[in-house]
Amino acid sequence: MPTPTPPPVATLTAAEARRIALRAQGFLGAPDRRSGVRGVLRHLGAVQLDTISVLARSHELVPYARLGAVGRTTVEDAYWTKSAPGVRTPPHAFEYWSHAACILPVEEWPHFAFRRRAYRARPHWNHALPEGAYEQVIKQLRSEGPLTATDLGGAKRTSEWWDWSETKVAVERALMYGEVVCVERRGWKRVYDLAERAVPAALLHDELDDAECVRRLVRLAGQSLGVGTRADIADYHRLRNEQVDAVIADSGLVPVTVEGWGRPAWADPAALATPPRGRHRTTLLSPFDSLVWERARTERIFGFVHRLEAYVPKPKRVHGYFAMPVLAGGRLVGRVDPAREGHTLVARQVTLDGPKAVPAVAEALLEAATWVNCTNVRVERVADPALRAPLLTELARALD
Repeated sequence: MPTPTPPPVATLTAAEARRIALRAQGFLGAPDRRSGVRGVLRHLGAVQLDTISVLARSHELVPYARLGAVGRTTVEDAYWTKSAPGVRTPPHAFEYWSHAACILPVEEWPHFAFRRRAYRARPHWNHALPEGAYEQVIKQLRSEGPLTATDLGGAKRTSEWWDWSETKVAVERALMYGEVVCVERRGWKRVYDLAERAVPAALLHDELDDAECVRRLVRLAGQSLGVGTRADIADYHRLRNEQVDAVIADSGLVPVTVEGWGRPAWADPAALATPPRGRHRTTLLSPFDSLVWERARTERIFGFVHRLEAYVPKPKRVHGYFAMPVLAGGRLVGRVDPAREGHTLVARQVTLDGPKAVPAVAEALLEAATWVNCTNVRVERVADPALRAPLLTELARALD
């Protein structure tokens, strides 16, 4: 049974809640450059992975959005542990199923014991394996690892992306179970190793019961969000509402009321202790950024309806294949659907929230172009034709 909710400790205006959320996500105030990309990962608790690469892959865009033009090699090196013969380097992160497939701080390994147990309780995952296939993968990793699925014997049976080989099914099952871990990628391929070998001994345990795992993840999600509804907090690591209900009153988060939200909310008490102040970041956001990955929350906080259209048939797209929200002044002021052609950043479609958004969108485009080594920006289409000339003028002024 869920613990009864205590009375709210504070009432927040919608603007206060928005600023708390921005600061919690690293977009308000001076960025912590000393801790760098790893600091961003620890602060957010999860960085979503995705195969789409337009300007860059989403896990690169997330630290860029907060830190600015941090080197892309620096980003990769901050996430992945590079294996070398005879050298054991402690990992900083691992991959697992959280909000989706995510990079997670290695310190969170114990918190996902509840999910590993749940996976072990599901015997087949819609993929039958011949007898001994799972054991063979473990044996090979023990003797030869770390290895990619190709090294293990092949990732796919045919050219179809979904047609996994028995080896790939087996090693992914072992990853879900926690017997195998991914702490490294080579050319976007997962490198698998035995968890007992890769995860630090102090963290390699499933001692936390399910309630304690969920309690800790709820607290961490609340800290990363600053303030959120139960649904917001549950969505962060894809917990069930009833799991959150059972522990939230004991999680360290405190109940608050937020103007206009229409439902109870919970906040990190540290976020309430000092008012959010400082410089707002102006940047393009990955559609998979944790600031905007939950559509209902994004609409509630920013009044911004956000939908990834990469999987929508082209004739039905409204804003473009990989439309990236533009954050400026603590608000979402437009979208850009980008591409790259040589050393030119192409804005295939730009949608602006009125004339006042023009300078911010131009600034975001130019910084992104510099980051990906583009020396020019070309705008193909502006949703409001009347704003095309002002945007081009702003870009030309900055490029001169």
